[in-house]
Amino acid sequence: MPNKTPSTAPAPPNVDMNSFEHGAIAVIIGASGGIGRAFAQHLADTKQFSQIIGLSRSSTPPLDLLNEARIEQCAGHVAQQQGNIRLIIDATGFLHNENYQPEKTWRQIDPASMAHNFAINAIGPALLMKHFLPLLPTQRKSAFVTLSARVGSIGDNHIGGWYGYRAAKAALNQLVKTMSVELARKKQDAICVALHPGTVDTGLSAPFAKSGLAVQTPTQATANMLGVINQLTIDQNGSFLAYDGSTIPW
Repeated sequence: MPNKTPSTAPAPPNVDMNSFEHGAIAVIIGASGGIGRAFAQHLADTKQFSQIIGLSRSSTPPLDLLNEARIEQCAGHVAQQQGNIRLIIDATGFLHNENYQPEKTWRQIDPASMAHNFAINAIGPALLMKHFLPLLPTQRKSAFVTLSARVGSIGDNHIGGWYGYRAAKAALNQLVKTMSVELARKKQDAICVALHPGTVDTGLSAPFAKSGLAVQTPTQATANMLGVINQLTIDQNGSFLAYDGSTIPW
């Protein structure tokens, strides 16, 4: 859950992505956000990838999760690049804006708010997987990683609230699992996982500060997640994992 106060966690480890083909392409979707930018910087620092493509509403071409034609156009743009596309990270997500806030009680459930949550947190990523999973090579390790959230776990839900966000992330987890089954049939070495970043000090979480919770900077969080991604193996295809590598119950 969100917290505004930075933690005293140790500095993030050095990022190593040596389990991926050297000189391949990495794609960051949601590259204009705090987490997306940090992912891109770490990947650039590793010098493991020949090209890091950042996609967002402000990129060229622009990517809009609410517009499948734009998503397809961006996938086509990536497919035209020279090199194998080994890593795709979906760092998009929605929790609140000026119109919609997380619900504290069932009395606050609003169909428009829930529809927007599902559009950004479930349907949008499903369309990303529809158009970007086919770009992964058929052999040697590749991965599509989408950022989910522990609050999307049904088994780990003990405090309630946040109806729309929880339900949309639970739907995302089911989509990842289902996509992973089809992916395994078509691309034997490809991996598709949902990854919980932990509580990260970004604009997404800032309005929901709660004391006593460990908060990571985007730099720390992405370093930890990349450590997990580098260690992914094919038997983890379809998993729901935390930033420390532990498995989260569905």
